[in-house]
Amino acid sequence: MNDMQMSPQLHGIGESAYRRIRTDIVFGRLAPGRKLKLERLKSDYGASVSTLREILNRLSSERLVVAEGQKGFEVAPVSIANLREIASLRQLLECRALEQSFRAGDMEWEGRVVAAHYRLASMEKLMASGDRSHTEEWKQYDWQFHQALISACGSKMLIDTHASVFDKYLRYQMIALSYRGDIASEEHRLLMECALQRDSARACEVLTRHVAGGVEHALATGTIT
Repeated sequence: MNDMQMSPQLHGIGESAYRRIRTDIVFGRLAPGRKLKLERLKSDYGASVSTLREILNRLSSERLVVAEGQKGFEVAPVSIANLREIASLRQLLECRALEQSFRAGDMEWEGRVVAAHYRLASMEKLMASGDRSHTEEWKQYDWQFHQALISACGSKMLIDTHASVFDKYLRYQMIALSYRGDIASEEHRLLMECALQRDSARACEVLTRHVAGGVEHALATGTIT
């Protein structure tokens, strides 16, 4: 999802391994609390032990992995308090970015927003039909739509920071398999409408409901304690 800048040493196989491990954590394939044994990772991701140590330290700085000193590494745990904190930060960053993006957005930006919403809405129809075989694609399109909305904000730091926080929020949704159906789809449609009308105040109101609804729905599944 969010392509963080790699160190000069992490290129080729190392960069590929970093992205794969990060994606597997965000999408829940590496579960919270799982021990990350270097020899197993070496086999699964095709990177050397020294490269994997650097990757895991990088992911630790992103708070997706916990370094346990001499004990090694494990996937960062989840908690209700952490989910609420991440959701609050996402809302704060995204509202700020929406305001700036709506002011600066041009026709090309509008095109990106509309195209991203079309892809997301098409995938939401599949999800609504009961087809859960495209869950990861659905969340990728969700990520792309929200990134399109803020893509004209003019601040790379804001975009990158939002993407990092959004990935952590996404991890909770994947762990909880949280899909809110027509409610979330309508909120996405309203966000697109707000973008085309340059109505950032209304967009922030919709986004606040959207994020809060996502948190409560994820917690209602009982998978996060």
